[in-house]
Amino acid sequence: MKTDAFILRNKIAREAANLLYCGMEKEYKQAKLKAAEAFGDSFLPKNLEVAIELDTIADEREGSARKERLIRMRKEAFELMKILRDYNPVLVGSVWRGTIHRESDIDITVCHDEPHDVVQAITQNNLKIKRTENMAVTKKGKRKSSFHIHVELPDKENAEIKINSSEDALTKEKCEIYGDEITGLHLHELQKLLNENPTQRFLPL
Repeated sequence: MKTDAFILRNKIAREAANLLYCGMEKEYKQAKLKAAEAFGDSFLPKNLEVAIELDTIADEREGSARKERLIRMRKEAFELMKILRDYNPVLVGSVWRGTIHRESDIDITVCHDEPHDVVQAITQNNLKIKRTENMAVTKKGKRKSSFHIHVELPDKENAEIKINSSEDALTKEKCEIYGDEITGLHLHELQKLLNENPTQRFLPL
């Protein structure tokens, strides 16, 4: 039998997921805080609980079109990664995971010490750069910066390219949502996936 606390926990996770799905919040933490406040509670569900609800909502509202878009986004990612092949591109995020929803974009990481080179590669291929930005985060007391390029692709999907320094090339990151290591897909791995199982999901569940 489900307890009242368990039911409330699910409701908060579901509301946080709905806020993310509708684009009212962009970050899990803010979505959880707002959802908990709406229910007059201070309990915050785990990111994984919210991710599961978000996946459910996307399936409920998008149906079969969701898988069709996933394939299309992975193909778009493949074309973009071919442009970036000199910088060891890796597909990460929800397009890698196979958990896209309507607010999802394509996330690609590259390693290079001169962001201008990556910008030039994009513009030379007539892709529209919407904006660029420097971002910094602190993890385990260490501050890391990265350069981000936001691109509009030919089919109007959006992509975000994160440029890490070459010294971070071998650094593996832990996913703050699923708790596993972010491995992603390299160019040849994505090509194989598109040929063999284009809707495959990558989840530690």
